[in-house]
Amino acid sequence: MRKSLVWYVLYFLIAILYPHFVDPSWVDIGTTFALYSVVALSQDIVLGKAGMFDMGHATFFGIGAYTAAILNTVYNIPIIYTIPIAIALSALFGIIISWPIIHLRGDYLLVATIGFNIIFYQALQNNLFGLTGGPNGIFGIGTPVIFGINISSQRAIYYFAWFILLITMLIIYNIDKSKLGRAFHYLRESEIAAESFGVNKRFYKVLAFALGAGVASLAGVIFAIQYAAVSPETFNFTQSVLFFTIVIVGGPSSIPGILLGTFVMFVVPQFFREFATARYFVFGIAMILTMILRPQGIWPAKFGKLPKYLTKES
Repeated sequence: MRKSLVWYVLYFLIAILYPHFVDPSWVDIGTTFALYSVVALSQDIVLGKAGMFDMGHATFFGIGAYTAAILNTVYNIPIIYTIPIAIALSALFGIIISWPIIHLRGDYLLVATIGFNIIFYQALQNNLFGLTGGPNGIFGIGTPVIFGINISSQRAIYYFAWFILLITMLIIYNIDKSKLGRAFHYLRESEIAAESFGVNKRFYKVLAFALGAGVASLAGVIFAIQYAAVSPETFNFTQSVLFFTIVIVGGPSSIPGILLGTFVMFVVPQFFREFATARYFVFGIAMILTMILRPQGIWPAKFGKLPKYLTKES
């Protein structure tokens, strides 16, 4: 059995036992950790794998959460049926907003995505079409029923969130091993070289946004279920900065790096949550130290090794 597989099995075994040894507030943090990891992994499809700056990723997280909340509370659609609708709508939105800006590079693309996040936040704040609830958001979101089991207790939602994280990791792993993953990798390293290999640059860039949006919206739906409510501040620019930072600090295109980055940037500050401003102090210190000591991320990705006959001294 591969060493990495053993570590992942051990990781999920600890996650299964975790709720039995902590108080309810930390179970809640464990649930949010799993969901933030899913969003960070979805951000990594765009930023880490395809090499495009996206500083508005909380938009897709919010589209998933608000789509589920509106369909469930206004149109009485069971929350479990809102999941595929939220994923499809968010992926479509990812295609629509990325199509006109995909030719932009670096800082220009980053600024454009910030603009989309600000527009989305303002639309939620101003009660778009009378559906988003304005600054107060939407309350009273239902819980899913799967095979007759109502996912309503705190522990049930925790395990549901971790199941979603497991599914997301399998999706990301298979992308890495596929032709699609290689196309993203070539795009990130050199767009000119990628095109010389026959990679359709525009198609794969838009596809990266659509995939990232769909996965982020899935986490958004579970987030809405966790709190039975959604509000605009959860999906503002600050949240987008958090997801962007998790990928950079953890290690772009590295699954263990993203998980570790989520722990450092989200869980560690929770130890200081009684000191309101201190948690952001820790957040900032962690960012600075990581960039100085580990500029490629805490756990950078590895893309194979050179053959021994090339590295062996004669």
